[in-house]
Amino acid sequence: MQTIQPPAAVTEIGHYVGGKRIAGTSGKSGDVFNPATGERSGRVAFAGVAEVDAAVAAATAAFPAWSDLPPARRATVMFRFRELILRDADRLAGLITAEHGKTFSDAQGELARGLEIVEFVCGIPHLLKGEMTEQVSTGVDSHARRQPLGVCAGISPFNFPAMVPMWMFPVALACGNTFVMKPSEKDPSLALELAALLTEAGLPAGVFNVVNGDKVAVDALLAHPGISAISFVGSTPIAEYVYKTGTGAGKRVQALGGAKNHLVVMPDADLDSAVDALMGSAFGSAGERCMAISIAVAVGDEVADALIERLRPKINALKIGSGIDDGVEMGPLVTGVHRDKVKSYIEIGIKEGATAVLDGRDIKIKGDGFFVGGTLFDGVKPEMRVYREEIFGPVLGIVRVTSLDEALRLINEHEFGNGTSIFTRDGGTARTFDRNVQAGMVGINVPIPVPMAFHSFGGWKRSIFGDHAMHGMEGVRFYTRLKTTTTRWPKAATGAEYIFPTVK
Repeated sequence: MQTIQPPAAVTEIGHYVGGKRIAGTSGKSGDVFNPATGERSGRVAFAGVAEVDAAVAAATAAFPAWSDLPPARRATVMFRFRELILRDADRLAGLITAEHGKTFSDAQGELARGLEIVEFVCGIPHLLKGEMTEQVSTGVDSHARRQPLGVCAGISPFNFPAMVPMWMFPVALACGNTFVMKPSEKDPSLALELAALLTEAGLPAGVFNVVNGDKVAVDALLAHPGISAISFVGSTPIAEYVYKTGTGAGKRVQALGGAKNHLVVMPDADLDSAVDALMGSAFGSAGERCMAISIAVAVGDEVADALIERLRPKINALKIGSGIDDGVEMGPLVTGVHRDKVKSYIEIGIKEGATAVLDGRDIKIKGDGFFVGGTLFDGVKPEMRVYREEIFGPVLGIVRVTSLDEALRLINEHEFGNGTSIFTRDGGTARTFDRNVQAGMVGINVPIPVPMAFHSFGGWKRSIFGDHAMHGMEGVRFYTRLKTTTTRWPKAATGAEYIFPTVK
């Protein structure tokens, strides 16, 4: 955190409240970097309590009119928003690359997956249809429907500055809520651009607001009495903190935490397909994905040796560089601090006894960007930190087991249960794995089993806190509450009844 006056070339990044961009007033700010060069590209204002209050006040004032709109009218805004994202897709993807560092094609893919949520909620009139039963008793009808909560808030991580916020606010807005978004301070600009596009699409002022900041802003959102629900994606310690603090303040909270995703390779698997899957899922976006595969579970030494033989040359051949350059397959990490953290985990793995088949710490890339090369460990054991903890970098570990049962036990005993995959040609093996593995998202010959927008995203165990997963119908349920009405229109008074009502 700093308040140093930046050079003229550094972009000032503020907030978006009441339908317009505003400058920060707290006097506190943080640096935003171009990860490919290491240069400071922006200074982002950190919201204080007063600025969070102003955003919540704007959302509160906008809620009555917005929630009263017919769902079809809200869907019309989402349709327009979709068209504007498509119009500006390359510009938005370029902004993601500039602040996060992922390749331009990866940024395009992230934006496309976020856009799927917008397309999903364009059907909100159907999604909010209630239920009605005629004659639940003689002359009595009952109907149920879902109504919006009020002002909701979202807190998103740096690794998906477009997709993760779009898991949250399109569903919330379409359901009739208003929203305050707190994006990561590491790559904050994309959320402001999405806010501007929503305004251009016809969203009334105050319905969607963005406050940038650090823990002060997060705590202000968690404690604010005007906020009904909080959505969070990030590391498990912070997710647990957000969940306990938010629910302690009487809010509905969904908090998605960390992961240590395993990919099991059976002896009958197509090894070339498994290797391709491991390359993309372990090193795509430099491993900065909650659905990244960071552990390959090889069933049998022959499988492990074959994987290493095939992985080594492919990892060595990874095209690493600036995400804006053509042909680059892996960009830098988001900050120098995070790069150093990933490097420290590689050192820890070696000290703990894992074999560094490839060590990416000494990669040489022109400039001062935040790069770490692809790293491959063999001989990883369950007691090692590089197995237990989420590294969030381009580090893949191989664990050797002797059977499917051992592989399942390994996965099920891990504290995280976000996603997992198995590669096999045997349907019975796949079915056994799918039925018995303790993870929220499962891939069978699919390395990154991220559900489509009309399904829901969420893990098990300490990968999630709260009862609802994100987007799909789980998202609709999270951002609404159920109301059931029982109706009778008697022709005349029937007298008082002192027993619990039953069907007549």
